[in-house]
Amino acid sequence: MLYKRISEMSREEKDRLIRRGGELADVRDTVASILQDVRQNGDAALRLYTGKFDGAELGAIEVSEQEMDEAMQSIDASLLKHLEFAAGNIRKFHQAQMPEKVWFMELSPGIELGQKFTPLESVGAYVPGGRASYPSTALMTIIPAKVAGVRNVVMCTPPGADGRINPLTLAAARIAGADHVYKVGGVQAIGAMAYGTETVLSVCKIVGPGNVYVTAAKMQVRDKAEIDFPAGPSEVLIIADDSADARMAASDIIAQAEHDPNAVSVLVTTSAQLAEDVHAEVLGQAARTARAEIVRSSLANAAVILAGSLEECIGFSNDFAPEHLEIMVSEPDYVLERIENAGSIFVGNYAPVPVGDYASGTNHVLPTAGYAKIYSGLNISHFMKSASIQRISKQGLETLKDAVISIAEKEGLTGHADSIRTRFSN
Repeated sequence: MLYKRISEMSREEKDRLIRRGGELADVRDTVASILQDVRQNGDAALRLYTGKFDGAELGAIEVSEQEMDEAMQSIDASLLKHLEFAAGNIRKFHQAQMPEKVWFMELSPGIELGQKFTPLESVGAYVPGGRASYPSTALMTIIPAKVAGVRNVVMCTPPGADGRINPLTLAAARIAGADHVYKVGGVQAIGAMAYGTETVLSVCKIVGPGNVYVTAAKMQVRDKAEIDFPAGPSEVLIIADDSADARMAASDIIAQAEHDPNAVSVLVTTSAQLAEDVHAEVLGQAARTARAEIVRSSLANAAVILAGSLEECIGFSNDFAPEHLEIMVSEPDYVLERIENAGSIFVGNYAPVPVGDYASGTNHVLPTAGYAKIYSGLNISHFMKSASIQRISKQGLETLKDAVISIAEKEGLTGHADSIRTRFSN
């Protein structure tokens, strides 16, 4: 774990933090080869790569209704209630984001301009597996699509070695409203959803997080299916002053570190005492955590950084553009107003990232590796498209015609100009 003042950090140390994340170029050719195989050979390729990478021999690729029913029945009733509670909050938050389906404004007499919002026809939700099951990601990717009105939402997730999906993930998919669930993960799942196979339905858009291979695959299939954004290994940046609780801040670093060996956790603080206390707490908590091996690997990517001022903390955060940003300072609104780049923001000592991961209702599918500078986290707009509308009378066109004719002729498009003149020739 890096433990330094910002003023003492070398350029290499700063660059290593700012430019974190796997290199998509490193896996490009491998990913392209798998995608091409899936495109050409469909289900046979899915079975081949599922056996190779997941160690599972697939029978039916799609999860049956009977399997879904059995999964629901196998889950403790109290846990199902918690899943439904989280799903309800996620649904409410995304319903609040819904735009009016059609709206108009009057530009001037005879000219009405507006927009019409339409849900995408189909969406594919990718839910990672591997080191852990992620029923929460099923909720986060499927529910907003259904709220938006997407008719066909499919989910892909890797099976275990027994060829089955974790029952909790299946239960979450049922609660969220998935129309089809497939036992396929990795690059092959992205290819299947983009191109379609004998079993897997092709979709208009693919959403959801994944490792560097999944992210690279999403970037490579954009000629067939749109994607949300690159979403790789998880990360948190915490801005804190001497009002923060060291134990809480350290526990949030550990929570992020246990996701994945490539997860990134950073504390930037104005308090030398807090920096010292958090560093010690992190090392102590790391030794006691259940996923100690993963945490130890991840802490190689972690940093505790001492800044000279709150402004320096904010500047570093905006350069870093974290997936998750926690603000643990005495005047959080001052910091919040100055944040420009973050996937999701958590304000106060009692707003740790895990509440957004699971149950507060905000979405946990977020841009990582600095992509928060150019992308927004998953929201209702990812599942809709908009068309502009113009409703114009002859009176309205009269006020526009001179400008349109003049500009069209200047561009050499006389047909454009004549289409306006025609309407006033009688």
